[in-house]
Parts: sequence; C-alpha cells; structure tokens
Amino acid sequence: MSKLKKTPNFNSVAEERAFWETNDSSEYVDWSAAKPATFANLKPSTKTISLRLPEGLLDRIKIEANKRDMPYQSLIKVWLAEDVEESRHYK
Repeated sequence: MSKLKKTPNFNSVAEERAFWETNDSSEYVDWSAAKPATFANLKPSTKTISLRLPEGLLDRIKIEANKRDMPYQSLIKVWLAEDVEESRHYK
C-alpha cells in the first residue's frame, strides 16, 4: 500500500465534516487493517420532553421544516443546538 497522508487537525466538527465530504478516506486510513467493532449496551442519548407551543408558532415551524424537507422536531433540535452553541461563545 502507498504511503498514507497525514490527517489534518480540525478546529471543529463542522470543519472535519467538510473535509471528509470532499476527501477520500482511503488516502488517510489503512482500511485493510480495520477490524469489526461491536457496541454492546448502547442506550439512546435522547430524552423525551413535553413542550407546549402556541399553535401559530408550531404551524410556522412546520412550514419552515417542510421547506427544508425535514421533520419539524428535527428542525427544532437544530435551532436549539445552534442557539445554545452560539450563546456559549458570547459568555
């Protein structure tokens, strides 16, 4: 096998995601040495909550989610995660 390229250091998950979306991992990883992995006893990392929203707001969220072709609950999670991440940078 030819010499593998060195994987760059990434400053964020988004930067790493963008890198792997445009680069072939076989140039950086010797997949012939990969071994199967099992992950026993994995538990969901999510927790169900109840959230009451005004109907008009929920309707607008559903419209935005439809425009993005994604479930409205997923859009709410994305928006919340982005807002929390953004607010952490200002403190």
